[in-house]
Amino acid sequence: MATRAPEPTGRPDGVWSVNTARTDSGELAVAGVPVTRIAQEFGTPTYILDEDDMRGRARAWKTAMEAAFAPLAGADVYYAGKAFLSKAVARWMTEEGLNIDSASEGEMRTALAAGVPGDRIGLHGNNKSDAEIALALECGAAHVVVDSLPEIEQVARIARAAGVLAPVYVRLTTGIHAGGHDFIQTAHEDQKFGLSVTTGAAQEAIARIAATDGLELLGLHSHIGSQILSTDGFAQAAKAVLDVRAWANSEGIDIAEVDLGGGYGVRYTAADAAPPAPEAFARVLAEAVTAHVAETGLRPPRVSIEPGRSIVAPAMMTLYTVGTIKDVATDSGPRRYVSVDGGMSDNLRPALYGAQYTATVAGRLAEGEEARCRVVGKHCESGDIVVHDVALAPLYAGDLLAVPVTGAYGRSMGSNYNMLARPGVVSVRDGHCRFILRRETIEDQLALDVG
Repeated sequence: MATRAPEPTGRPDGVWSVNTARTDSGELAVAGVPVTRIAQEFGTPTYILDEDDMRGRARAWKTAMEAAFAPLAGADVYYAGKAFLSKAVARWMTEEGLNIDSASEGEMRTALAAGVPGDRIGLHGNNKSDAEIALALECGAAHVVVDSLPEIEQVARIARAAGVLAPVYVRLTTGIHAGGHDFIQTAHEDQKFGLSVTTGAAQEAIARIAATDGLELLGLHSHIGSQILSTDGFAQAAKAVLDVRAWANSEGIDIAEVDLGGGYGVRYTAADAAPPAPEAFARVLAEAVTAHVAETGLRPPRVSIEPGRSIVAPAMMTLYTVGTIKDVATDSGPRRYVSVDGGMSDNLRPALYGAQYTATVAGRLAEGEEARCRVVGKHCESGDIVVHDVALAPLYAGDLLAVPVTGAYGRSMGSNYNMLARPGVVSVRDGHCRFILRRETIEDQLALDVG
């Protein structure tokens, strides 16, 4: 059953950014800027990012973790740059007191170019290159997360050659996983990330690192999945990680830090449950650490987490222009196909994961009898779907259509399929708007083609 997009409410648990509202004329405006103005100045498709909303969500995580862990050893929040990263975003996050979690040389160099100190950057990855590890050590990164047994000697070799001590975490596969699609559950045994606690690979890695010159074992890391809308999995995973910490201590290996990952979910449609607030997640994690300290007598570890989606996804929408409209007959009744000027090149998640989104007519007040619609892109793929099912009032070629909650893994997974140029990202704040990532052009693409 197709449902309509909920109206903006100004609440952080909605599907629109908190500064999105309808004007008297019925069009959407973000932070006081009408979407028609954005379309005229910047074109479509365009990502529209509500800067104050994103900053506010980052502050909420920082405040919640600091309060929950004040009686323990404190906490750090790393913004997961894989969700969406630019120089402006990296600056905003560090200004709000967060660090940057990176998974590639490009993400590290973006953060460094934004002026982020190296010791506020962490490096992940299951197949890090020598160049990525060398850059992390050169800039004084907070930690490198070791993801396999062969990587131990790789990091040690590069550290010894550079004459530095490499601060490392061990990524654990705890067997506790959560989230939506199988592809975004990251702590079961049959997947590429981490070292298994069950098989003993994690324990072997800890012992090897402790005995290897050039390495300093700082912490343990866990990530159980993405788009998680319950605190239960985090509580279980935290206990599993802390049990490994206690085992290491019994072997004479002191581990001072624990990173309990990210994956905190958001609402994409009205059908989704509202996620727990940052305070709820922080409280559950702090309770697990408090219990660990009481049971073991060990000093509390410093704890870090890595929210990304929950900070940027609801703060951004994608603005499209409607093109072809086509009514078709299906076994379940009529459906209207609404084509827009983007598609899977600016939002791969529906095709990759079957992710659900919603949409609304954005440039005017849409009135009339609603129809069951599917919003599709312009690519040569039948799976090029932006919104699977949404109820929309009559609309026409040239209308503006907005899809909310596209801040995470939209632009960062963007492609040039069919030689489409990737959209730009417009930041909006206090009635002002600007590109923080300009739109690509065909000339940009042809410049890479050396013939």
